[in-house]
Amino acid sequence: MVGKEQLRRYLGCMKENLPPLVDTNAPARARKPDWIRVKAPTSPGYMATKKLMRDKGLATVCEEAACPNIGECWTKKHATVMILGDVCTRACAFCNVKTGMPRKVDVNEPQNLADAAAEMGLEHIVITSVDRDDLPDGGASQFVKVIEALRRTTPQTTIEILTPDFRNKHEAAVEAIVRARPDVYNHNLETVPRLYPTIRPGARYYASLRLLESVKRLDPSIFTKSGIMLGLGEERLEVHQVMDDMRSADIDFLTMGQYLQPTPKHAKVIEFVPPAGFNAYAAIARAKGFLQVAASPLTRSSYHAGKDFAEMRAAREAQLARAKG
Repeated sequence: MVGKEQLRRYLGCMKENLPPLVDTNAPARARKPDWIRVKAPTSPGYMATKKLMRDKGLATVCEEAACPNIGECWTKKHATVMILGDVCTRACAFCNVKTGMPRKVDVNEPQNLADAAAEMGLEHIVITSVDRDDLPDGGASQFVKVIEALRRTTPQTTIEILTPDFRNKHEAAVEAIVRARPDVYNHNLETVPRLYPTIRPGARYYASLRLLESVKRLDPSIFTKSGIMLGLGEERLEVHQVMDDMRSADIDFLTMGQYLQPTPKHAKVIEFVPPAGFNAYAAIARAKGFLQVAASPLTRSSYHAGKDFAEMRAAREAQLARAKG
């Protein structure tokens, strides 16, 4: 049986002088302001999407990460499928996905996912995964198989992937995925570099930037996307610097949303950023040259992803037309 200390080392969360990932004596969560509250999902469309996910044996980040937009998205038959199981090998202080030793990779998962996408008639699909540090390729081959299954089964569906950082193996992993040619490659930076040791201790900020930069180097036609959460204690100028770093890596699409504390044991919300604050950040991001920006308290990586992808593609086409003219 694996002991607690061994498991922590395996998960990559043991760092010298690192404070605990969570505060076990944390007070109750801060009360949410009116602009962040949403109604509990009850619609027939929500229930139909939930049934389809269960029938196909698929996990979704919508459920596992307690996304506040699940009612709206599932009513419209939009879901972000989480492949490679629902147990993560990391223990990030912001994330509500279970941590532990994952189960064996499901060989039927790619086709089940493609069948669900076809049944839902999806124009655009977002696929993410837990971190799988236990796998030799970090799970990259499963992303490839999913993309291939979708291309065979529902070729009209555009594909957006949201991958982990493939720690210590990202070069080979990214090369394999880029060869499968998703339409959008997303990998979230999550927060500013200063907060990584406590918020995202198993990851490295500049390694994530290099991952996204390598996607563009390998295939400039693939759109790249990344996002950060606000409200974790970041400073305004730190956020501006992250934007500059993203543009230096030629990232096309920036998402910004409010961090919400999943449980009292997770990292606390330091600030609820008002909608006007998000609007100000969005204006700065657009001025810095992103093709697409989504910034609001309820924005998440895959929120309105299909509409945003269509707008981003149109923006690139317009940009290319201006260059030719």
